[in-house]
Amino acid sequence: MKLSLPFVKKQPCVAIVRLSGAIGMAGRGSMSDTSLAPVLEKAFRKGKPAAVALEVNSPGGSPVQSSLIGARIRRLSEELNVPVIAFVEDVAASGGYWLAAAADEIYADDSSVLGSIGVISSGFGAHVLLKRQGIERRVHTAGESKSMLDPFSPEKKEDVARLERLLGDIHENFIAHVKTRRDGKLDESQDLFTGEIWLARRAQELGLIDGIAHLKPKMQERFGDKVKFRRYGLRKPLWSRFGASLAQDAIAGLEERAAYARFGL
Repeated sequence: MKLSLPFVKKQPCVAIVRLSGAIGMAGRGSMSDTSLAPVLEKAFRKGKPAAVALEVNSPGGSPVQSSLIGARIRRLSEELNVPVIAFVEDVAASGGYWLAAAADEIYADDSSVLGSIGVISSGFGAHVLLKRQGIERRVHTAGESKSMLDPFSPEKKEDVARLERLLGDIHENFIAHVKTRRDGKLDESQDLFTGEIWLARRAQELGLIDGIAHLKPKMQERFGDKVKFRRYGLRKPLWSRFGASLAQDAIAGLEERAAYARFGL
């Protein structure tokens, strides 16, 4: 049983939330708004933290899940009046940068990769292979757009145009989020929304981050050497901890590895 002595000032505590991996992948334990909701609620509400620090290491993923997670962070921060500071590790790109931008301040290591403020859609086309094998693709729909971008049929210009409109609209949402969160900090003479990536020093010059710093020394600088830290994060599934795996998780792992590889990681 802990005793609380009157007039004794408590040491400040910083809650640390780890946001690591691709966002919205199919594997269990991946980052999504549903999986992170209880983690974030505890981090912001337990023990009245002086701040919530986000450890961000993500190449991106689902724009919807990125938006939902970022919005939850902002709601909790504003409701409970708790500042949020993001610390980027290897990469905060695309959706990973979306999450970092939900913080009030962003710091990174000298070699961190940041940016990729854009939207991507990828797939494959197998209609030539099917034709060579003498296989006929048969698709019946009610609604002319229902089979849009079928990988087993030749690509149609009108389907590509529809996809480009969708990607463009999502891109505009991303741009609006970054401009709102980094208002007054961005270098407006540069086009920062082409999907390009930068190392931390250049990202700082462009206003995408606030400085070069690591979590513990920065929090000690701000809250004192005796600041306490409390960690929160997603737990790996039980079977993963014992070395077991499922096909779905294996595929998700490969997809996540490919996402990191895009940034040389």
